[in-house]
Amino acid sequence: MKTVLVINYSQTGQLAEITAQVVAPLRAAGHLVHVETLVPVTAFPWPWPIVDFVDAFPECVQLDAPPLEPLSIPAERDFDLVILSYQVWYLSPALPMTAFLQSPAGRRLIAGKPVVTLVACRNMWLSAQETMQRLIAEAGGELRDHLAFTDQGPALATFLTTPRWVLTGRRDRWLGLPPAGVAPEEIHKAGRFGRALADALDHDAETTGAPMLTGLRACTVNPRLALSERAGRRAFKVWSRLIRACGRRGQWRRRPMLLVFALYLIAMVLTVVPLSLLLQWLLSPLLKPRLDRLRAELELPSGSQDFNLKEYE
Repeated sequence: MKTVLVINYSQTGQLAEITAQVVAPLRAAGHLVHVETLVPVTAFPWPWPIVDFVDAFPECVQLDAPPLEPLSIPAERDFDLVILSYQVWYLSPALPMTAFLQSPAGRRLIAGKPVVTLVACRNMWLSAQETMQRLIAEAGGELRDHLAFTDQGPALATFLTTPRWVLTGRRDRWLGLPPAGVAPEEIHKAGRFGRALADALDHDAETTGAPMLTGLRACTVNPRLALSERAGRRAFKVWSRLIRACGRRGQWRRRPMLLVFALYLIAMVLTVVPLSLLLQWLLSPLLKPRLDRLRAELELPSGSQDFNLKEYE
């Protein structure tokens, strides 16, 4: 029997549902799983009032996380495997997960441990995962696998359906567009990762340093979105510093700059992002070698191959 620590933060419940699908086979196989749900001292609202949603932006990008309530387990407790289930806010890990990875207790719990990251988001998770990799490495953890679950709708459609979900709590079919969030069948299929992890733990594969979830279509990267995301990340860093210079989170004096940023964000979504995707599509024959290399790099360590699917479906 192995021990597994699962760190989870899910506002909508979707990420918690996916995590439960992964965890169930581990428990069925006899492994001891402890699920720790992160609780901020000051809760983040759901659905988000639009002012609060925009006001969280600078701290997300600058990794200035608010404090958490104490964990229910001691920092000295030992685990064989750690699973970090996180959301993406503004191309960065959600603030509660950032707070955990920056806290003394969190860093102690994952130091020297194999770590699996699990994300459920709209479709742009690459910058957040790069940040996660760095924070895990700084804490002494060893990233072993990464699982990415993304929205079922087309990329441009999600620019409408996801904000509607975030700001109103409604995710049903709207204006002929697919419902927001990960498709129910993809959530149900997440159990394959738990079954593969259970087998890996049974054979001490967590100690080898190699990925445990290859061949299960763990994460699929659209390299065209990756290029757009990197450009957005650079702009977000500049905007976050400007807004923070105007005041702290919740202060009225930074509201005017937040309004300017919100207008910029809307303009970017309506113009720059579609034009960027169109330009990349037109230039795809020339960009293909670069995009293929980028895809292979960003899909590490688990990859998008499917040669083990039949064994664990």
